[in-house]
Amino acid sequence: MPSEILLKIFSYLDAVSLLCTGCVSRRFYHLANDNFIWIGIYSTAFSSTRLNWKVNSVEKIAMSMSFLSVQDKEAGYWKKEYITKQIASVKAALADILKPVNPYTGLPVKTKEALRIFGLGWAIILKEKSGKEYIMEHVDLSINDTSVTVIWYGKDWPCLASLSTLDLCGVTPVFMDWYKTPTKHRLRWHSLIAKYNLSHLTESTMLGCDRLIRIFCLHPGLLVGLWKKEEELAFVMANLHFHHLVERSTLGSSTIPYELPPHSPFLDDSPEYGLHGYQLHVDLHSGGVFYLCGTFRNLFTKKGNIENGHVKLIVINLKNNREHLPLIGKVGLSWKTDIFDGCIKSCSMMDVTLLDEHGKPFWCFSSPVCMRLPATPSDGPSFLGQTYSMDYVDAEGRVHVELVWIRETEEYFIVNLVLYLSVAKINHWFGTEY
Repeated sequence: MPSEILLKIFSYLDAVSLLCTGCVSRRFYHLANDNFIWIGIYSTAFSSTRLNWKVNSVEKIAMSMSFLSVQDKEAGYWKKEYITKQIASVKAALADILKPVNPYTGLPVKTKEALRIFGLGWAIILKEKSGKEYIMEHVDLSINDTSVTVIWYGKDWPCLASLSTLDLCGVTPVFMDWYKTPTKHRLRWHSLIAKYNLSHLTESTMLGCDRLIRIFCLHPGLLVGLWKKEEELAFVMANLHFHHLVERSTLGSSTIPYELPPHSPFLDDSPEYGLHGYQLHVDLHSGGVFYLCGTFRNLFTKKGNIENGHVKLIVINLKNNREHLPLIGKVGLSWKTDIFDGCIKSCSMMDVTLLDEHGKPFWCFSSPVCMRLPATPSDGPSFLGQTYSMDYVDAEGRVHVELVWIRETEEYFIVNLVLYLSVAKINHWFGTEY
């Protein structure tokens, strides 16, 4: 078919259809880069004339433009301009919807709405040592108070021995269509959130097991389930905290994660008094069931409470019985695949949101955790029940929880909850020199 006729046909296509057409063949790719077609699409999308009741045709818009201004540009110039402006408009809309902040949580009020409006999803990219890639869309997700849990499972997992890394990416439509629900067949943008090395699935990262699977925790916040018998992948579960989640899931590239803007230190007008006025919200949950949902206000610590490069912030005091809290129900981490499901005892997801004295998110994370027998006896009072500990560690701090199992009432009580905040993080945040 002559190129002139194909160009005429292409001129009736929308942007997404035209981009897809360009993937058919090399000839179609060059024809679909035609500047006259793309300047019409660009003008229709971004010109104020698109708001009028009477919209000019592509031919009239193209003719109204200077012939030389179109002809002098290299092929594909106006396609690139259109895509760049579309991405910029999405970022602007994203920033606008995330602007209102909840004064109690320090997190954007409309995070759930943003996830829905922008058609946001998540994918994992499994990479073989040979370079071959497998892209898997999420199968299920649940939205919690301050996090979202995303799950992947199926029958077509590649052989674990052949895999090297796993990339976790946010997935959004390249072009937002405000009148249609985005589908998985539309062009989508991948934003790398985290990269994981699958060689780290060792005994040191194993969190727990049941009769069918073993689960492993890879930082940050990824849970990998392996079948016990075959030692192959059963499922992957990611727990993603709401703090900067939408930005991390949309504003990065397929190879480079979103980078937070430079932090300007808050002025600490009384550094000699240490930290004060902090607020902590902590959730323990799994499969939509919450074992703990607690908020602790007016937390403080003195400047002298520094141990091994960390400031100690006591939330629940071991020696104060009035502060001890019960967990609701029996703790366990629920999992499922397309064939089986189960629950691994003593494991759960932990969401932590720590706000500073200004109500700004200071330290936020979501991660799998597990109750274990303590390595050393507690220094506090003895309790009528078995004692367990639950710990989380990253570069910004550490969480230590001590629990007691009360046999008579068959429930766990949190008798000690302590945060150890990195001195380097505090100095960076406030510009201090602790």
